Amino acid sequence: MDKVVANVKQAIEGIESGMTLMIGGFGVCGLPENAIAALAETDVVDVTCISNNAGVADFGLGVLLKDHRVKKMIASYVGENDEFERQMLSGELEVDLIPQGTLAERCRAAGAGIPAFYTPAGYGTEVAEGKEVRVFNGKPHILEHAFHADFALVKAWRGDRAGNLIFKGTARNFNPMMAMAGKITVAEVEELVENTELDPNQIHTPGIFVQRIFQGDTYIKPIEQRTVRARS
Repeated sequence: MDKVVANVKQAIEGIESGMTLMIGGFGVCGLPENAIAALAETDVVDVTCISNNAGVADFGLGVLLKDHRVKKMIASYVGENDEFERQMLSGELEVDLIPQGTLAERCRAAGAGIPAFYTPAGYGTEVAEGKEVRVFNGKPHILEHAFHADFALVKAWRGDRAGNLIFKGTARNFNPMMAMAGKITVAEVEELVENTELDPNQIHTPGIFVQRIFQGDTYIKPIEQRTVRARS
């Protein structure tokens, strides 16, 4: 099947206000920046975003946050985004902070058809409030439910017309499991190739999980936190 769409606008068609979106990426690495930028040009508001973090103030999900398009963030940490922090502390934004491993597993479980699982992470903290607890091998575990998202927006290094994806470096942290979990998965890639050009042994996400794919126009690849050493 040829899953290539003509442009980013066609790729995000169908995303509506109030939907739940999974957004791939880790820090500012592997963010579907073209899809996010296109979404910022629509009138979509009140979305719930499931993402490891929210990029930075003017990049990634920070673009949607500053326009107050995001109603709720489900993430593992605030990161370097000052606007995310400000909205959370002021009560403008509903935030659900989840242990990073639990966040990843709730995405993976959704894609694998597993409705819920038990994990020791978060037991004895606010994370466990209101959740079922069971003891396995003498250790308390809390019940966590798989996520469900209307759309998953992911970014890969290379992809083919059938939607098979290869991720590069840190971008592989959350994108693969989110690609499996969306009802509709949109993949933007740095390089779009013909079918049969990718080595099957190198594919991280099979095309069966991807409904739409397009090649992004530009990628700025910023540095999240620049650290330099003073000259001696």
